[in-house]
Formats: sequence, structure tokens, C-alpha cells
Amino acid sequence: MLYLLAEYFIQKYSFLNSFTHISFRCCGALFTAFFICMLLIPKMIKYCQYKQNFYQPIRKDGPESHIANKQKVPSMGGIVIILSLIISVILWGELQNFYLWLLMSVATIFAMIGFYDDYKKVVQINVKGISAKKKFLLQMICGISCIAWVYLYNPTAYSSNITLPFLKTAAMDLGWFYFIFAAIVIVGSSNAVNLTDGLDGLAIGPILIISVVFALISYIAGNVNFSEYSRICHVAEISEIAVYCASIIGAGMGFLWFNSYPAKIFMGDTGSLSLGAVIGVISIVIKQEFILFIAGFIFVIEAVSVILQVGSYKLCQKRIFKMAPIHHHFEKVGWSESTIVIRFWILSLLLAIIALMSLKIK
Repeated sequence: MLYLLAEYFIQKYSFLNSFTHISFRCCGALFTAFFICMLLIPKMIKYCQYKQNFYQPIRKDGPESHIANKQKVPSMGGIVIILSLIISVILWGELQNFYLWLLMSVATIFAMIGFYDDYKKVVQINVKGISAKKKFLLQMICGISCIAWVYLYNPTAYSSNITLPFLKTAAMDLGWFYFIFAAIVIVGSSNAVNLTDGLDGLAIGPILIISVVFALISYIAGNVNFSEYSRICHVAEISEIAVYCASIIGAGMGFLWFNSYPAKIFMGDTGSLSLGAVIGVISIVIKQEFILFIAGFIFVIEAVSVILQVGSYKLCQKRIFKMAPIHHHFEKVGWSESTIVIRFWILSLLLAIIALMSLKIK
């Protein structure tokens, strides 16, 4: 909105030229999303406490510290994250850009799925929420629809090839299977972030780091000269995603202010499913699906730990970990919650650096 107003009045007020620069708008989007979260989250906490039953249900088989300390922590903080994110993008983004509307739509749709799941857990006191099959079906429909929308918008830019990291020319053509592959990336990312969101600040930290990586890559990929020099696939109009990533960073920092240990609010499925889906879509539209796999490997480990645990128990009636997802395993062996979170953040930062290095080392 501010971008369009600046373009309209720029000849009369030259200082408005700053609003057309993407770096300036990224800073504006970050601070706007941050301050909206800082303003609204305390109100959300008070509202949940007033309602008295708007609390995240805790697994009875979970670590003892969870049962003791997290029983009365409000949930659905993801509502504020997504709201502040969208308001910030509308204010600072170029609203004629297709990718901004795509990402805002994805964030909203997956947030609705997550909200329905949270509603069943929090209001109807159902720890399981939506059935896994129903949730997966809704996510796959949304994921495939998203990819179809991208392809119809610009079929020439989005080939069915996927590039492999650290290799200069290696690429695989998946043909029509690319639609399924891309949908799996979105749904897998969404659920992996959801599984990681089990400790105070654990999920939002890697989200912030990945958002920084994608902001840099999208900015480079949208510039012909920068993308050619960096050997990154050029995609027209894609640099505007940097503004969206900056909004995620701002909203994430605002949320982390209240979600850091000891947490005063959780994001719930509303936030985790939505943010996970969004970073999955960004990796697809900038044609860097494997960068997400590297930078977000913490999420991969969390999801794989659950798959291995469930598979092992069903096949052999034995558990590989003391508890899954894997962050609970470390709690069971004696690591403190803050130790786990900080160490996972450190690993996320190192993985992000490796992801960026993979773009240049070919």
C-alpha cells in the first residue's frame, strides 16, 4: 500500500523515493510486524486467561516438567503472528506482486486448518484435535492447489526440474510428478514445524533463521545480474518475497519475546502449520527446495524421529527414543529445556550457513 502511494506522489515529494527501495521496505515490514505483535500478544494472553479454558492441552505421557509448568499457558498465539504478518505485508509490499498474494493466501488457509485443530484441542478439550488423515487430506489439497496456481501464473518460469545443492549442472526432471513433490514439500514442512513446536522458543528460532536465508536468496534471485553471478535461478518479480520474509522475521521476534522460556503463550497449530507451509512455498517459488531441506534440517530430524518411533513400535513393539519428537528424548535424558532450545538454534544457524555456502560451492 505504501509502495503504491509513494509511486503516485513521488514526483511531488521526492523523499518518498525511499519507499520504492526494497531494502527500506524490508526494514519497515520487519519493525511493523514486530510492534504489532508486541501490542497484540499481551491482549491475546489476557483474553485467553479471561476465558480460563483457552490453554494448550498437555500430553499426560510427556515430561514431568511439561505437566507441571505448561498446564496454564495460553495457546493460539499464531493468530497474532499471521495477523501481524499480513498487515505488515499489505502496508509495505508491492500489492501488484503475485507472489505476495500467493503467500498471504497460503498463510491464511493453513492458519485456518491450524485454528480448527486448535479449537478442537483448546475449546473442546480434545488433545488429538483433527484426525491425522483429515488434516493431511486438507493440507494436500491446499498444497496441490497452490502449485497449480503458481504454474498457471507463469508456466514458462516453473519447469519440473529440481536442482541439487553443491552440484553445478545436476538437475532432475520430475515431469508431472513435480506437482506431487512440491505439495509434499509444503505439507511436510508444515507438519515438521508443527512437530518441532514443543518447547519454549524451539520452533520459532529456526523459522527466523530460515526466513533470513530466504530473504537473501529471493532478493538475489529477483535480480538478473546478482542471480547470474551467484548461480541462482533467476525468477522475475521474486525479490518482493524478501519483504514477506522480513515480515516473518519481525512477527517471529515479537512472538519470541513472549514465547521464550518460560513461555507466556504458545503459537499453537494456527501458527506452526501456517509458518511451515509458507517456508515450504517460498522454497518452491524461488526454486530452492533442497535449500529448505538443508537450512531446515532441524525440522527434518524432528519429523523423522516421530516416523521412526511410530514405525518401530508398530513393527517391533520397541521404542527407539525415550520419547518423540526428539526434543522430548533429550528432556528425558536430563537436558534442560533452555539447553535443548539454544543448542537447536545453534545447529539451525550452522545449517543455514551451509545452505548458503551450497549456492556458491558448485
